Amino acid sequence: MAPADSTAPMMTGAQALVASLERLGVEVIFGLPGGAIMPAYDALYDSKIRHILVRHEQGAGHAAEGYAVSTGRVGVCIATSGPGATNLVTPIADAYMDSVPMVAITGQVNSNYIGTDAFQEADIRGITMPISKHNFLITRTEDIPRAVKEAFHIAETGRPGPVLVDIAKDALVGSAPFVWPSGINLPGYKPNTKPHSRQVREAAKMIAEAKQPVLYIGGGVIKARAAGELAELVEKTGIPVVTTLMARGAFPDSHELHMGMPGMHGSVSAVGAIQQSDLLIAVGTRFDDRVTGRLDTFAPHAKVIHADIDPAEISKNRIADLPVVGDARAFLRELNQAIEKVELQDLAPWQKNLASLKRRYPLGWEEETGGKLSPQYVIKRIGELTGPEAIYAAGVGQHQMWSAHFLPHELPGKWLNSGGAGTMGYCVPAAMGAKAGNPDAVVWGIDGDGCFQMTNQELVTCALNDIPIKIAVINNNVLGMVRQWQTLFFDQRYSHTDLNSERIPDFPKLAEAMGCVGLRAETPEEVDEVIKKALSINDGPVVVEFVVHKDAMVWPMVAAGTSNDDIKIARDMAPDWEEEIL
Repeated sequence: MAPADSTAPMMTGAQALVASLERLGVEVIFGLPGGAIMPAYDALYDSKIRHILVRHEQGAGHAAEGYAVSTGRVGVCIATSGPGATNLVTPIADAYMDSVPMVAITGQVNSNYIGTDAFQEADIRGITMPISKHNFLITRTEDIPRAVKEAFHIAETGRPGPVLVDIAKDALVGSAPFVWPSGINLPGYKPNTKPHSRQVREAAKMIAEAKQPVLYIGGGVIKARAAGELAELVEKTGIPVVTTLMARGAFPDSHELHMGMPGMHGSVSAVGAIQQSDLLIAVGTRFDDRVTGRLDTFAPHAKVIHADIDPAEISKNRIADLPVVGDARAFLRELNQAIEKVELQDLAPWQKNLASLKRRYPLGWEEETGGKLSPQYVIKRIGELTGPEAIYAAGVGQHQMWSAHFLPHELPGKWLNSGGAGTMGYCVPAAMGAKAGNPDAVVWGIDGDGCFQMTNQELVTCALNDIPIKIAVINNNVLGMVRQWQTLFFDQRYSHTDLNSERIPDFPKLAEAMGCVGLRAETPEEVDEVIKKALSINDGPVVVEFVVHKDAMVWPMVAAGTSNDDIKIARDMAPDWEEEIL
């Protein structure tokens, strides 16, 4: 052990924690105090770091996610021991699935009480071991600065993810010299960001030989801020693009070579492009089951180039013919250079084929004739009246899929949603975090009536902390996605999916009770009016309820466990693939 630095200032562990966060440039923390973490809150009292007091720790975690995704910086949340810490489990798991850089700080009982079932004790380190990138249990005051610095480094490097720092109360109360580590020494953690040049050259050769290649783009391209490099590659090669749910905005929807989102609720053109391809260039994606459908029938004629920063993802689901470990931006940048040295195939026939597929099977919906609004129309109008520069957060379910299809996804980093975990309740706190990190941006949350009732208490947080988000509640009176499956696969046996939320609760009144402006639209004529009204209000949160038809469905759809070849464009209606095959 190195001798103590006699010039180092003495600090309590709590002061050292706050000083460490300040040195790392943390500007915003979302949290809720309690007994074990109280010393840290006492130290925060003297800090310039903005602390946003949430109404539930889950809200703190999702807000940290929204902040991280929309700013590219590490999101920070803080909670006390026991139930405070366990309330962070869902957002930690969510961040882990979606590769979100987040540091969760929790208080723990005194170190001599750990393992005794003390009051408000929970083994949060053990609980989160499978759902965090790494975690720390700190029982010595002098270890706090090092642990915090390492936690941030781990969270934001390599494949991003959540890191837990659990600190015993006696470590927060005790005193020690504050020594800031000069560097990072983590012998077992060496993420490989630079792709092997030979593999990149081989990728260029495979692309040169392909007649029907597809760029299969995942959320890693967003995380790596590689949208510019992707656009350059498409410009040089003319290769069609599909963007997964987590990659919406990585390539503009309006581009003629963008085929849309693949997967269970993907567009026909995106699914068809993958199924007919002879080469998939998969970048920053993990071949999720929601994209592949039945794996043995996914892209049956395609060779696979799989580039990802996480070597554990490569060949995990689909065997890669060419694996490339490295950062997505670095890979695309090198590939752009390598591609100039090869002669490409004429892709005009392939482009024409997919353009025909895109034209014949556009995304759309059937208008409701029973007097209720079409949810797709509502979401599309929100996007059209607001524009692509806004940040959009979505809950989980039908409204999430409609938002993925009908919002204007033209720019990277503007789309927030819970992809891997599918966490209901994500929307409101994530929108709050995004607005806290981007105070000058317009932030819309597109939520369902079911999701909204899980975390809407964070609107109180928004109202009291000058966070003027806008929330659209797509109220179809039911748990929509579950009802859709009950309609299609359970003989219309609607078991416990009716929420009766058309008037209970009264969403505008609920919004007003929480310090927000509450609006409602029930007819097409009212839609633009309330959206424009919401956009005109910038001094507080706004909630707009849109009363929509409960039997609207998300199409296209690939039923779970079936082949992507079996995609349906409506109930019992499939595309005519034979007309499209070259």
